[in-house]
Amino acid sequence: MTRSIKCGKCQRDVREGDSFNHLGQTLCEDCYLDVRSPVRTCDPWAVYAATQARENASLTGVEGLTSLQQAIFAFVKNRGRSNAAEIMTKFSLTRSDFTNQFATLRHCELLKGQKEGDMVIIVPFC
Repeated sequence: MTRSIKCGKCQRDVREGDSFNHLGQTLCEDCYLDVRSPVRTCDPWAVYAATQARENASLTGVEGLTSLQQAIFAFVKNRGRSNAAEIMTKFSLTRSDFTNQFATLRHCELLKGQKEGDMVIIVPFC
């Protein structure tokens, strides 16, 4: 019988054979991928790939996005602006989940961050 252990980052139960060791920490696959290949919101190649893929599939606006991504976009668009903390609270997201969702919306040129003093405000792209 395979033993179950806790991920050192998210605390989910993981079968021992399905875990990864990173810098002495036992991680589930999702957390391992997060630390080994973090999502970057400002990634020109990702923007190019996302916009080309959407164009080739004839997708516009929020077409092709997950329901969560559509809801985040609508929330920010209806308010005109928001910040990461408000979005994470509204949608019960961890920082990592927020970053992943925002990166997709940024790569699709739907939302962007803009600096206001020491804070980053999330606003519609156009």
